[in-house]
Amino acid sequence: MIAKLLEPYLVLDFTDDRGEIGPMLLGDLGADVVRVETASGSDARRCPPFIAADREDMCSLQFLAFNRNKRSIVLDPTDADDVDVLEQLIERADYLFESGRTLASTYGIDIKDIQKINNRIVHVRLTAYGNDGPHAGLVANDLTIAAMGGPVSLQGQPERPPVKLSVPQVWRHAGAEAAAASLVAYRRMQTTGKPQFVDLSAQCVMTWTMLNGMVAKAIQGFEFERVGSSVVQGVGNTELVYSTIDGHIVALPNTPVMQGCAGGMVEDGLVDDNWRERDWEAYAAEMLDPEIAPRRLEVGVDLCRRFFAKHRKNELFEYGIKHGCTLAPVNTLEELLALPHFNAREYWQRMNLPDGNEALVPGLWAKPDSFELSIRHGAPALDEHGEEIRQELKHSRSRVAQEEPSDILPFEGIRVADFSWVGVGPISSKYLADHGATVIRVESEGRPDVLRGGVPFKDNERGWNRSHFYGDFNTSKRSLTLNMKTEVGMALARRLIIESDVLIESFSPGAITRMGLGYDEVRKLNPSLIMISTCLMGQTGPAATIAGYGYHAASIAGFYEVTGWPDLPPAGPWMAYTDTIAPRFISILLASALDYRRRTGSGCYIDVAQIEASLHFLAPELLDLQVNGHAATRMGNRHRFGAPQGVYQCAADEAWCAISIDTDGQWQSLCKVIGHPEWANDRSYATYKDRHQRHDVIDNAITAWTRERDKYEAMKILQSAGIPSGAVQNSGDLLRDEQYQYRQFHRFFDHLEMGSVPYSGHQYRISGYDNGPRGPSPCVGEHSFEVLSEVMKLNDEEIAEAYASGAIS
Repeated sequence: MIAKLLEPYLVLDFTDDRGEIGPMLLGDLGADVVRVETASGSDARRCPPFIAADREDMCSLQFLAFNRNKRSIVLDPTDADDVDVLEQLIERADYLFESGRTLASTYGIDIKDIQKINNRIVHVRLTAYGNDGPHAGLVANDLTIAAMGGPVSLQGQPERPPVKLSVPQVWRHAGAEAAAASLVAYRRMQTTGKPQFVDLSAQCVMTWTMLNGMVAKAIQGFEFERVGSSVVQGVGNTELVYSTIDGHIVALPNTPVMQGCAGGMVEDGLVDDNWRERDWEAYAAEMLDPEIAPRRLEVGVDLCRRFFAKHRKNELFEYGIKHGCTLAPVNTLEELLALPHFNAREYWQRMNLPDGNEALVPGLWAKPDSFELSIRHGAPALDEHGEEIRQELKHSRSRVAQEEPSDILPFEGIRVADFSWVGVGPISSKYLADHGATVIRVESEGRPDVLRGGVPFKDNERGWNRSHFYGDFNTSKRSLTLNMKTEVGMALARRLIIESDVLIESFSPGAITRMGLGYDEVRKLNPSLIMISTCLMGQTGPAATIAGYGYHAASIAGFYEVTGWPDLPPAGPWMAYTDTIAPRFISILLASALDYRRRTGSGCYIDVAQIEASLHFLAPELLDLQVNGHAATRMGNRHRFGAPQGVYQCAADEAWCAISIDTDGQWQSLCKVIGHPEWANDRSYATYKDRHQRHDVIDNAITAWTRERDKYEAMKILQSAGIPSGAVQNSGDLLRDEQYQYRQFHRFFDHLEMGSVPYSGHQYRISGYDNGPRGPSPCVGEHSFEVLSEVMKLNDEEIAEAYASGAIS
């Protein structure tokens, strides 16, 4: 029988639509996930979109998407026998997740009761702003949390209001992060012998989708501006989205793209034939020169615009694969389902729907070599497993052995050889570093991490050790500069791997094998090693060779199609959006694989395609397309199932307040606040569908009201009336946010070159525990000697040889 990483564990799921993906991900790894519901069923079952809206028994497509591998039991809070069953389940459980209605409000069982029943449980609560603190009671939803968390401030064209993604994302991020947090807390429970309470803030989760914008103003002295579909680089804003005959593509007109497209541009008569033989190394050097690069970029953008306009987007996609440059189509969800790459990787899974039909859904979010990541069954019917679970309670359940209690950090003693770079890999290894693991960032002075050259720079002065794009992703780590082109450098890389528990790499597919460090080789050196390879499209498949960034993956995956305004080209989420999703999944895999190795001694190899993990955040929309024919696309800030919703300008320039109405009662309150009480009883505004027809009129009235007020004043007035609202906050606002100060989100550390700078903290808190980070990001090679001597245990003669050979710089 193939092993499942989390097979011994029982997870109780009390989430509603806010966070339900988290327990599902643990279920995919083998955990027994039991959804506990009342007779009316979880509120998650009533979350749109539904199968065939005219059916009486409405079936939520989001529920179907995020509740596979779960069982359902109905327990009546007024029935003493059922409450006894609940207490038995809690006593047996390893994990408990809740969002929305708490156990205390439904069953009269609070945190203290839970920990009294089970002193080894990990209890995770997901809320908008945190379980306590000055903002804990704010009324919130997807738009207002994204506004308060920061990413909305960075998205959209400058001539329009800031914009959110047009499909729900907040609670999908929060749910995945909750799963990762639960595994950190479980490891802490094992080391301390005490129950753990995890308090997750969806606002903090969304701040991490800002990537390099999280503390931009504190670092460089100014905020990043909304630049539409451009990306912020050292030489300025670079256009990313280009028109094609049949849509759009995302491309960065850097040296690889210009070199790869040169032949096509010659054939199209856009440049003369000498472009084929151009000195591209010199061109690359010029692109780093602040005096020359802007002109080179201007010419490149113009050529790309004219070249791409002559071709279809999938033609360009295939051209890029053939010529070694990444030209990413802005896919619709329909085009995404037809992409040959996913079929070649057997990614899509067929789901049986309650109406008897089938649909394709995102499948396995990793490809492991020696354990099972599986879809065992679809979402459960209400109380489908009630009797089965009751019968199981009559039998004893074995539990994972408890370790001798200690004060060590959760991953203390674990060593990680981090050969990754840019975003996904380093963020993933940070999950271990901040909780005690010794993470060695293997770097090269000859080819520095791209993020070391990325904005923001401290005091806006460039330097390899002054980038906080790199800094925020690499806290608590050590840096080793290693020249792996030398024989000694390769020998040292093998030595490091022998001394490590985990190896993470994000080279192009096959590159690490060609270097002699593929899994078949390294497991001979270290049989219990856990190795993760992560890249854009995975290690196999016709598009595997694509080398790109998260904005390429976001384009291919469909996120660009659903961001922006319907009358404008796609704007795209801020920066490398899928780089904010994939690390949540990889950290779950890392913690689960380490837990499995503690129990069995076995290592493993895992292939993670960043795009495949990210597609789970569009699972309900993919179902909606196939079941109801609704193709999700960009809607500005409007909400398909609610109205009004928008981001409204306040008194100051670039000051905005997000307002989003979920219920008719909230609408009636809003009418009174903005000075139109007559609308509250006007039948032409009675339902959200009615209000959609008059959205422009309503927007004008709201704007007239907000324009007279500060964004926080507007938010305060609206909140006091029970209306979901939130100021659109930027990085400077977040540093002053009283809820973030209460949660100690930002941590200041002294960096060798930048001095005292703020680092973005964790998205959850564990009671009685300092989540970290533990220290600043490293300078290039800052810990080379320390790693050689203390981690790899080289003697003085071996260290001297390493430096003399050029293996260490």
